[in-house]
Amino acid sequence: MTANLIARTKADTVPVTAVAAADYPTWAKRQPARVQAWLAGCGFSGQRGRLVVVPGADGAPAGAVYVPPDSGGPWAWAGLADGLPPGTYAIAALPKGASPDDVAFGWALAGYDFAKYRKPRPAGPLLVWPEGADRKRVTAMIEAATLVRDLVNTPAEDMGPSELAAAARAVARRHKAKIVVTAGDRLLAANYPMIHAVGRASDDAPRLIDIAWGRAGDPRVTLVGKGVCFDSGGLDIKTADGMLRMKKDMAGAAHALALGYIIMALGLRVRLRILVGAVENAISGNAFRPLDVLRSRKGLTVEVTNTDAEGRLVLGDCLTEASRDNPALLIDFATLTGAARVAVGTGLGALFCNDDRLAADFAAAGEAAGDPVWRLPLHQPYRRLIDSKVADLRSTSEGPFGGGITAALFLESFVGAGIPWAHLDIFAWNTGSRPGRPEGGEATGLFAAWGVVEQRFGRIRER
Repeated sequence: MTANLIARTKADTVPVTAVAAADYPTWAKRQPARVQAWLAGCGFSGQRGRLVVVPGADGAPAGAVYVPPDSGGPWAWAGLADGLPPGTYAIAALPKGASPDDVAFGWALAGYDFAKYRKPRPAGPLLVWPEGADRKRVTAMIEAATLVRDLVNTPAEDMGPSELAAAARAVARRHKAKIVVTAGDRLLAANYPMIHAVGRASDDAPRLIDIAWGRAGDPRVTLVGKGVCFDSGGLDIKTADGMLRMKKDMAGAAHALALGYIIMALGLRVRLRILVGAVENAISGNAFRPLDVLRSRKGLTVEVTNTDAEGRLVLGDCLTEASRDNPALLIDFATLTGAARVAVGTGLGALFCNDDRLAADFAAAGEAAGDPVWRLPLHQPYRRLIDSKVADLRSTSEGPFGGGITAALFLESFVGAGIPWAHLDIFAWNTGSRPGRPEGGEATGLFAAWGVVEQRFGRIRER
């Protein structure tokens, strides 16, 4: 996806001048009379978010003027790329405080096109890498965003547990990481009973994907992803409408792999581990049932009160294993509850966190990256709502209220004491298209999480 970003070229480039709205009147007065007349004729007076292409004497674009919207971040520059005709452009000037990294990142995301099953759309405008942009860092972020989108957009027929494991192997191989995949009945022998129970009804066997990278002695960062490659709802089957987007129920796994990708690509000095439970929640004669009692890796027993709440079961076994290493930071990603979508909508990640400083870091990093998250409470009085009369826990609460919170409290039961932990309940899908954000799979909360990791562990490994 970096194909629309190029090195400095000898070919003619069209200069793009980005001006802050407050500075536009002064800037405009300094322009040649011909340019001033053209801008005035276009009705352009420095409106935020507006772009004007200025022609030369031959009628071809000679320059462009852009006033970024207040929102800023990478999406402002995706809008710039979407508004320009084909050609090769270079940034001539940026407003004070604007990030060249954001410019390059947003421009690249504007060029994303999931064309696995159709002809690609025509190529968009090219941009010379902005001066001052950190190419290595931005390239890693672009490739991570592409990884999430491609994995989530791929239909379940081509992205089952086996294909998700293959994608994880490709990530591990690229960065020389160690990977172990435990599949099928071997999950029982390895004591991952809830992952096995959720996925055993599928012809594509359930898997535990375990990636390890880094040196002993470095701080441990562990990422966990929900990898439900398709969710029929199980025996508590979904409606047709409810099942329509369930190819994206493995987006948590895609996010964990993508964040790990950035960490490894940039060589952060951490001991990284990625754990993904890859399953299909299918229906067959051996599907797990409502009111079954499952044993977990932690030893807790769980009463299954809805087979359509399967992701938390998969995550429970993963979080137990993740806690065994006592990491300095534990983050899980999951498309977990409709309740979180009701609470914060589709464009925000719902953040649950057991550490106030970590939550504040997430909020700040999300704001800076244009990838905001919103904290919801781990409200302990609601813990009684997942008490079971026949087991240690119910998988869902009694009644329709606070579903995102009770799901997070369920997960917290499998997190070791004292481990800084963040749970991101995400939608991971654009329901409509905006600049740089086409309808379809989307990285939600990924760059907020990356900002936290970079801030806390941003020392680059010596080569």
